[in-house]
Amino acid sequence: MTLTEKDSQYLWHPYTQHKTAQAPIAISRGEGALLWDENGKEYIDAIASWWVNPFGHSNKFIADAIYKQLTTLEHVLFGGFTHEPAIKVAERLLEILPENQQKIFFSDNGSTAVEVAIKVALQYFFNKNEKRTTIIAFENAFHGDTFAAMAASGISFYTQAFQGMFIDVVRIPVPVKGKEQESFEALKNVIENHHCAAFIFEPLVQGAAGMVMYEPEALATLIQICKEHNVLAIADEVMTGFGKTGKTFAMDYVSQDPDMICLSKALTGGTIPMAITTFTQEVFDAFYDDDINKALFHGHTFTANPTGCAAALASIDLLQTNEMQANIERINKSHLSFQKKIENHSKVSTARTLGVIFAVEIKSDSDESYYGSMRTKLYNFFIDKGVVLRPVGNIVYILPPYIMTDEQLNKVYKTIEEAIDMV
Repeated sequence: MTLTEKDSQYLWHPYTQHKTAQAPIAISRGEGALLWDENGKEYIDAIASWWVNPFGHSNKFIADAIYKQLTTLEHVLFGGFTHEPAIKVAERLLEILPENQQKIFFSDNGSTAVEVAIKVALQYFFNKNEKRTTIIAFENAFHGDTFAAMAASGISFYTQAFQGMFIDVVRIPVPVKGKEQESFEALKNVIENHHCAAFIFEPLVQGAAGMVMYEPEALATLIQICKEHNVLAIADEVMTGFGKTGKTFAMDYVSQDPDMICLSKALTGGTIPMAITTFTQEVFDAFYDDDINKALFHGHTFTANPTGCAAALASIDLLQTNEMQANIERINKSHLSFQKKIENHSKVSTARTLGVIFAVEIKSDSDESYYGSMRTKLYNFFIDKGVVLRPVGNIVYILPPYIMTDEQLNKVYKTIEEAIDMV
């Protein structure tokens, strides 16, 4: 049996209707920006495997750091114990995060990083004997698949089976160009009419919504409104973190600092699942008490896994090299050039770029659903051409590894142009 045949016998894939979906492609190896399937076909990974591999596949520098850690201490429980790799990760992150971030809490993926933040926000006010039970989020947000993270997400087909079971979440419009004031007024109205604990947002780019982008100044205003009403601000940087937007964190563009930041995906260079939620000292202090019931009773078996910490340290080292920063700038310039070329195409509605993120919206005669016919046609076309891209409805985006070559990028651009002409 082939790997694909064995897969269909045993495995259940994410975001997949197995009755109608095509069989998955069995990948046998990867190197740099490339993947090869079990038949030897080559693919360019133009989305860094769901945004986690900024330094490419089989990165030797990260692999060596992992191997060294594995031969020293692969794992130890984090309840009542600590270790140097976790402390070093904290030190390195707090050097590059907004200055108000003082404490870090480890978990294991983006959803749990968000779950921790939302639980902390709700318990923060509970510990202060204040009734604050509402979370504010953007329309069409995506924050993960655990229950609180899913409740904060606004893409309906992820959540429709669970309506009526969630924490209280109220949504406001994204402050895209021309709709900033509408978003500001909506936030003020929600705060006035609900007992709001926190506002969670994807800073500057809504990933799963199709790379919807908005300006730092608008986000700064929203955060300032929250601060004026003692509503905690949670920046979900799971997708945007570690260079994707052209700066280390999307919040580096924003003049107002959040109270919490959620990190995962590129944190370990796509090697080992790990996540971190960071907090201000003020948030931490609300849990620091003689009363044990005010502690944060949340944890994961692999919390602060030393091997994952070693991968994170190696990833931060790579990100801060002159070579990697130059690569990010090179890809950004390349995207901007392609945007200028493609945005006036007769079949293109809009095109946009931020950092290494590029998105193009293709004109459609109907409201194109997330997994609709155009998306399927585009996806199949890209796979046939040996390019891994996952369109969101009629929106095609690129979020490549930073080590992708100009030749590989040009092939991705050319394939997208061919796809636009084809639909």
